[in-house]
Amino acid sequence: MAPHASETTVPEQPDFEQLLERLEQIVRQLEEGEIGLSEALARYEEGVKLLRQSYDVLQRAQRRVELLAGVDVEGNPVTKPLQDAATFAAEQGGGKREA
Repeated sequence: MAPHASETTVPEQPDFEQLLERLEQIVRQLEEGEIGLSEALARYEEGVKLLRQSYDVLQRAQRRVELLAGVDVEGNPVTKPLQDAATFAAEQGGGKREA
């Protein structure tokens, strides 16, 4: 028997929009209250997992952001990586605000 394509390829990670759409579905299901307790707990656990995946996607995107440093003599943009260490330090020290 020949192997299926899914057995030989790595499954594609959902993008941020797909994760967000699924989270919205879960929230609607939980808010409607038409599912049983065990199903609600399963949806809640799935939602937590999706939140972690979403956070990871956002973290990777933030690390990929580059700042425009100028233009070279040929008119091509010159970029440099965003120094996210300063952003991370600011979030740790002053990220929480009182309401």
